[in-house]
Amino acid sequence: MRFTVELDASEIAEIQEATGLRKKSPAVKKAVEGYLYGLKRRKFLQRVCEGKTDYGMTNEEVEAAGTYDPD
Repeated sequence: MRFTVELDASEIAEIQEATGLRKKSPAVKKAVEGYLYGLKRRKFLQRVCEGKTDYGMTNEEVEAAGTYDPD
């Protein structure tokens, strides 16, 4: 889907630098995908830590594996 979004030039430059992509549209797309992935990851980890999902690792094992990110 195509649509128009207004962003500051500095924001676009920051997105391009963060994603490593030179073209604006692919950079913004990758940034949005990364943001959504991060949200899903945090929600999943929160559910795991609260014991609301059947996950094979304990909280201590998740933290020791370096995959726990409370922020």
